[in-house]
Amino acid sequence: MSSIPNVNLWSSAEHALDYLGRADSIPHRVEGERTLLEFLPPTSNRILDIGSGGGRLLELVKLACPEAEFVALDFSPTMLETLRARFAADAKVTVVAHDLSEPLPDLGIFSAVVSSFAIHHVLHERKRALYQEIYARLIPGGVFCNLEHVASPTQHLHHQFLEKLDILPDKEDPSNKLLDLHIQLRWLREIGFEDVDCHWKWRELALFVGTRPRHT
Repeated sequence: MSSIPNVNLWSSAEHALDYLGRADSIPHRVEGERTLLEFLPPTSNRILDIGSGGGRLLELVKLACPEAEFVALDFSPTMLETLRARFAADAKVTVVAHDLSEPLPDLGIFSAVVSSFAIHHVLHERKRALYQEIYARLIPGGVFCNLEHVASPTQHLHHQFLEKLDILPDKEDPSNKLLDLHIQLRWLREIGFEDVDCHWKWRELALFVGTRPRHT
C-alpha cells in the first residue's frame, strides 16, 4: 500500500477552483448526499465535517440538523477561504485548517462525523488511522458517514467511470488514492464500528456508514 505516490494537489488554488467549478455536476451526487442525511441522528448536537471543501455537504447537514454546532476541516487555502466566506455569519460553524495526512487535532467529541470525497486523497495507511481517530471522537451511538470515491475492481470499469465524468485517463487527478470499498468496510468493523454497511453506490461513488456502539 505504501508504494502509492503521496501526491496531493489540493493546496493549489487552480486545482481547488477547478473542482469547485464542477462539483455540482458530479453525476448522482445528490442521491448519495440524500442517503447520507438519512443516517444523521436527529438529536445531533456537534457534527464534524472532514475535508469540507466549499461547504456543499456542510450546508445540507446544517439544514438537516439546524440545532447542532459544526466543525469544518480543510487544508486547501482556497477551500478555507470559501468556507469562511460562506459561513461568516453563522456562529454555529467553526472552520479549522488541518491537513488530513496528520492526526486529527483535539476538537472534542461529536454526535456525527461526515465526509464527502476527501479521505481518498490520503495514503491507505493514513485512511485506516483516520478511521480509528474518528471512532475515538464519536460519542457512544455516534455515526460516521463517508460519501467517498472508491476503487473499481477492474481498470476497464475505472475507465468507464472516468468517461462518465468526461475525464480522460491521462487527466485523472494524481491526488486520488483509491481503495476497494470492502477493505474499508472491514477496517471499520475491525476498529469497532457496528452496523457497518454501504447504503448507496454508483460506480466509484459510495456511501458507507458505521456507528460507535452505545456501550463502549
